[in-house]
Amino acid sequence: MTQVHQRDVVDVLLAQHEEIKALFSRVATAQGDRKRSEFYDLVRLLAVHESAEEQLVHPAARKAIGEGGQRVVAERLHEEAEAKRMLSDLYDLGVDHPEFHERLARCAQHVVAHATNEEREEFSQLRSNVGPEQLRRMAAVFEAAERAAPTRPHPSAGESATANIVLGPPLALFDKARDALRRS
Repeated sequence: MTQVHQRDVVDVLLAQHEEIKALFSRVATAQGDRKRSEFYDLVRLLAVHESAEEQLVHPAARKAIGEGGQRVVAERLHEEAEAKRMLSDLYDLGVDHPEFHERLARCAQHVVAHATNEEREEFSQLRSNVGPEQLRRMAAVFEAAERAAPTRPHPSAGESATANIVLGPPLALFDKARDALRRS
């Protein structure tokens, strides 16, 4: 009898980290409307990914790490705040601005370093200290949190789980209305 492997939250996060890296590459090489579309996809993925991480993954990692968990998560939240600011600035700048490529490269470098830190310091601890069934359940909750998350970075909203739970839904509603207008 074959057992079906269900993805756990770490699998989901790692797959998204790879997709984020690929989107940075595609944005850097695309032109015109394709570049704009790829950039909007990148913005959306990063916004929902970070929001869901802040609500679910970082609190679980803090607990899984134990002593030192508060410091590790605080460092990741600081990196995320900087990434949100950089991404928001890029969004406001626009893909046609002469500084876009240089700023995109700096943002990509920052985000990739952040992802590497998460993988090394948080995800490994989640895998070591949280049971496989709980990690699978966390994947489902993570994906639900992403569906309710804002689709743009909001640096002034904060990086805590509480801020995302309280401010996320109204910001998400606003973002999704703006997304619909952009598509029309």
